[in-house]
Amino acid sequence: MITFIVIVVLALLLVWMTVKVVPQQTAFVVERLGKFYGVLQPGINWVIPFFDRIAYKHSLKEKAIDIPEQICITRDNVQVRVDGVLFLQVVDPQRASYGISDYVFGVTQLAQTTMRSEIGKIDLDKTFEERTTVNQAVVQAIDEAAIGWGVKMLRYEIKNITPPQSVLHAMEKQMQAERERRALILQSDGEKMAAVNMAEGQKQKVVLESEALKTRQINEAEGQAAAIKSVADATAESIKVVAAAIQEKGGMDAVQLKVAEQLVQQFGNLAKSTNTMILPANFGDMSSMIAAAMSVVKQQK
Repeated sequence: MITFIVIVVLALLLVWMTVKVVPQQTAFVVERLGKFYGVLQPGINWVIPFFDRIAYKHSLKEKAIDIPEQICITRDNVQVRVDGVLFLQVVDPQRASYGISDYVFGVTQLAQTTMRSEIGKIDLDKTFEERTTVNQAVVQAIDEAAIGWGVKMLRYEIKNITPPQSVLHAMEKQMQAERERRALILQSDGEKMAAVNMAEGQKQKVVLESEALKTRQINEAEGQAAAIKSVADATAESIKVVAAAIQEKGGMDAVQLKVAEQLVQQFGNLAKSTNTMILPANFGDMSSMIAAAMSVVKQQK
């Protein structure tokens, strides 16, 4: 009975040592008699007990490695504290096992040194603007150095850039001054636009007023011309009627009578307007004066 139990235990132990179950996205590196033999794929795999052993186990998933904070000096000699996070993935389990003793430590140190080098190439003001450029430079530098490590650098991201307190205070003052400058510029631009709009409106007002005045003067001139023409036409028509009346029988007698009435009326008006009058020598002879006036009418005829 005891012998049977021992045999069963040994059989189970032999199966346990022979069968290896590899999880998904995991790679087991097998050594046979101390030498690299192969990489077990996910699923059930068979090994030779006492000859084969699992030397390394690697996860093929993407890893996020925290890069500790370090002090970097910018091109304008300002010390800043920079930390980040690095994303990598094992692509060759054999090289990750035998290319370097600890690839995580290696890429961490390489990321720190590369970061110090890249920060030293730019000024403090550019460190916040050039994050993407710096991240790409770190990934490229690590990829070139880690060719034999069996890992692939996917991306690197800077988490924080912390300048000294004195520099932070100076930057705050600079940003405040910049905001005030922009506010003044916006205010002056607004005042300028308002002045331009007012001037443009005044200009349009003057133009419209001048056009209105011009139109008014044209209309008035046309009205006056029309009125003068109408008066002239009426006068001409009345003269034609008078001339036609004179040609008829008794016309000259009527003219003579009208001249006498006008003469007497005008001298009467003179008497009303002034106390002193200068009369012609023949004023007493009214018939001679009427005859003189009629001679003028006949000459005009």
